[in-house]
Amino acid sequence: MGWLNRKKDTDEENPQDDVNIGRTYIDLGVLKGRDPSPSNTGGPFVKFADIEGYRQVPELSNLVYEGNILVLDFTPIANDDLELKRTITELKRVVEDINGDIAGVGQNMLMVTPKGIGIDKKKMKRIERKKF
Repeated sequence: MGWLNRKKDTDEENPQDDVNIGRTYIDLGVLKGRDPSPSNTGGPFVKFADIEGYRQVPELSNLVYEGNILVLDFTPIANDDLELKRTITELKRVVEDINGDIAGVGQNMLMVTPKGIGIDKKKMKRIERKKF
């Protein structure tokens, strides 16, 4: 019965351990010491945002001009036809200006890409696995 009375390891006994098993997530950036900034990754980011109106288009367009890919949720303005049309028209102008691409994704989402990244608007059919 000695194994029942054995003292369990605690976090204080292993202070050098940055990964605690009791956490709901593990920050992989901490494990590798990696800062997820564009200078370290060497490429663009995929950015997610809620778009609440036409006034946000200049800020969002700057992100696309910097080479980032945007996934925009327009649920907040989905019921305002005029605001939605005005916002999408302006985003289309930005995309046309930089030779990017824009497409609807799902019911209330848009994807905006910079130059060099196109969006294939055809839905892929079931992909068969190759047998080796």
